[in-house]
Amino acid sequence: MTDSTLRALSQPESEPSDPLHELLRQGARDLIAKAVEAELATFLAQYADTTLADGRQAVVRNGHLPERTVQTGIGDVTVKVPKVRDRSGGQACFNSTLLPPYLKRARSVEELIPWLYLKGVSTGDYQEALSALLGDQAKGLSPNTVSRLKAQWLDEHKAWCQRDLADRRYVYWWADGVYSNVRLDDRLCLLVIVGVTAHGRKELVAVEDGHRESEASWKELLTGLRERGLTEAPRLAIGDGALGFWKALSKVYPTTAHQRCWVHKTANVLNKLPKSVQPKVKADLHEIWMAETREAAHQAFDRTLKRFGAKYPQAMECLAKDRGELLAFYDFPAEHWVHIRTTNPIESTFATVRLRTKRSRNCGSRDTTLAMVFKLLQSAQKRWRRIKHFQKLELVVSNVKFQDGEQVADQSDRNAA
Repeated sequence: MTDSTLRALSQPESEPSDPLHELLRQGARDLIAKAVEAELATFLAQYADTTLADGRQAVVRNGHLPERTVQTGIGDVTVKVPKVRDRSGGQACFNSTLLPPYLKRARSVEELIPWLYLKGVSTGDYQEALSALLGDQAKGLSPNTVSRLKAQWLDEHKAWCQRDLADRRYVYWWADGVYSNVRLDDRLCLLVIVGVTAHGRKELVAVEDGHRESEASWKELLTGLRERGLTEAPRLAIGDGALGFWKALSKVYPTTAHQRCWVHKTANVLNKLPKSVQPKVKADLHEIWMAETREAAHQAFDRTLKRFGAKYPQAMECLAKDRGELLAFYDFPAEHWVHIRTTNPIESTFATVRLRTKRSRNCGSRDTTLAMVFKLLQSAQKRWRRIKHFQKLELVVSNVKFQDGEQVADQSDRNAA
């Protein structure tokens, strides 16, 4: 009998697997094998001119490493990595970048672990939770393994928070504080900043543990960014009305313009009104931030304050106190307004990352929750798209003036004309 037959006879009978999954796994095996062979061919080509005294190739392939399995979203996939031999006695060694020596699970599976944690699944229940995706043979996800991964991610976050930022430049920032109950008597506030580079790409700038969005917490975060090389201030920062961020920003990056988030402001205003009036006020607020010019926005602003000011003074006071900051976007390209009127890039990301606060009594430590959120944000960052008409960011960086979203012609050119 062959070795494969003996292995098959020694295995207990199992339920027939899904033919589609088997087909997908076979396709994955074939695709991985071809990709690794291509890597090997590239590696051997580097030593094509290295020969022995008798003319033979010095570096040649030499069988395969022992077969192993890698957990993927379609179940366990068996893989075999080829080996090479350096007959000259050198140190040539082939390591596949696709299948590193200690890879046990695909990155997509690792992304599930923090997601499940933040959804309230306890460490001991991971195998059961993942069995529907990876099959009943899900291995390597014992509580100890998950604990080691959490410790590793915490170290990664600490290193990331110390990275050099001298080569980074951001045009816009979105900032927000996101809260989570991590213990019955404790509350975590995550201070998050997402930035836009001059090429229009969104990047995670900071995610740190703060304290009630206080000025001291934000100032410590912003000062840390500046000390690590981020000396160029963003042209515009977008956030809600939390005073801590704006006070700290004015001290650390005083040249940055302030834009209040219209989604947060609308919610704050409506919360001070009876439900019967909320649709009317919401429609008026929509007319303000959708106005084509700053003058038209001010006119809509005045109409709203006059219409509802007498009956609902608290709501209108909440609206009026941030009037200038709510209309700052008119000094930037109109094509970017859809991005810079709200903190939606942060809100939409956290809509899928909402923290585990109600599923169990033991909700983990502050450090663990912070590390899990960091990993999920890093994963989400790979899918973030460039902002629309990012080419105009170069004009913003170059201090080109915009009025009502349109570029202002240079005064010297007007005089010449």
